[in-house]
Amino acid sequence: MRPGERLRAFDAPVENGRTPPLGAFLRRHRIDELPQFLNVLRGEMSLIGPRPDALEHAEILAAAIPRYRQRLAVRPGITGLAQVRHGYAVGLAQTAAKARSDLVYIRARTVRLDLLILWATVRLVLRGRCSARPGRPALCGKPLEAFR
Repeated sequence: MRPGERLRAFDAPVENGRTPPLGAFLRRHRIDELPQFLNVLRGEMSLIGPRPDALEHAEILAAAIPRYRQRLAVRPGITGLAQVRHGYAVGLAQTAAKARSDLVYIRARTVRLDLLILWATVRLVLRGRCSARPGRPALCGKPLEAFR
């Protein structure tokens, strides 16, 4: 974000018509997240974990979504269960669903789950969409009970 630029509302669509074609490609393939690796190297973020929210958004969401603050129990990540299951959230209901997935991840954290999330992220980046294929399980759309 540039100085003086307004933060979009937490429930505003991510793609609101001001993204040029190159930016849309970068976002669809999640390439726009590559600079976050610097934060991982500095120890400020993890590779896998709940995505961080802007402080202004987090304050609103913490007041509106039960147990939202529990996401702060772990270091934020570049990718996570909520990202590969739900993608970008628009609105309170989708954000609440992502928060529930984050809480499931926090309770069920294992190396195996981290590797599954990492694999699903790689597939999502390469395909630009969910990695589900007939006959092959994927994290996107998988019932939350599968991770408990």
